[in-house]
Amino acid sequence: MSALSFDYDRYRIKPGEPFRLADRATSDTQGLTDKDAAKEHLKANRDRLRDLQEQLYAESKQSLLIVLQAMDTGGKDSTIRAVTKGINPQGVRVPSFKKPTDLEQRHDFLWRVHLRVPPAGMITIFNRSHYEDVLVVRVHGLVPPARLEKRYEHINNFERLLADRGTRIVKIMLHISKDYQLERLRRRLHYPEKHWKFNPGDLAERKLWDVYMESYEIALQRCSTAYAPWYVIPAEERWFRNLVISQLLLDTLEDMNPQFPPPSFDPKDYPPESLD
Repeated sequence: MSALSFDYDRYRIKPGEPFRLADRATSDTQGLTDKDAAKEHLKANRDRLRDLQEQLYAESKQSLLIVLQAMDTGGKDSTIRAVTKGINPQGVRVPSFKKPTDLEQRHDFLWRVHLRVPPAGMITIFNRSHYEDVLVVRVHGLVPPARLEKRYEHINNFERLLADRGTRIVKIMLHISKDYQLERLRRRLHYPEKHWKFNPGDLAERKLWDVYMESYEIALQRCSTAYAPWYVIPAEERWFRNLVISQLLLDTLEDMNPQFPPPSFDPKDYPPESLD
């Protein structure tokens, strides 16, 4: 199977440059139309990701942090399932950040996040993340504006610290339209087995769509850096979303180039046939 090559520049947010999410596609496929071939490529990518994860775990020098953000119904859970299928769960963690507890609120906003970043050898996927503290917090005015303004710099410094320690960071916004969200919400109500995923509170947040888009634009513009770039991935064509994200992570891990450590013994001293 021939290797895939995607144009990531159309999704990457250039540091400091203004942009509008309304100008970004939500259903781009870069000209790909063969869904069956895409599924085969996704399977091949997962097989390679599995091998690289084992090498990363064995090497235990680097780590990978994947940050996933999206509006409600954006597909974070299904993306994680699709991309990590078959990877050894011992080497992957998926923490989710909800409303801070009383204890967490008594610390700085990054305290609970730092506790969950990946140690050497691990892959961690943030299903929502520290960016909630400049997204929902901004939308609802939960902290004073002066404190909020400092958080963008704190986030950049925090991610710089992680990168300097050997953590590669890939940040992905799953980009959907307001109309697509409505379709997915209706689907959750139409099928009884999806009722558990419906939260009436999502309807109130939906009314703030434009405010959320503005908050995302500010956060992504100010916090997309060379060491921790943001990618706005079109997420309405789910088969393409899964494929392009798997390829992005595969390319990232191959660039990290984890290696199995050399043995601490001479294998020639232990020929397999001599063991009993």
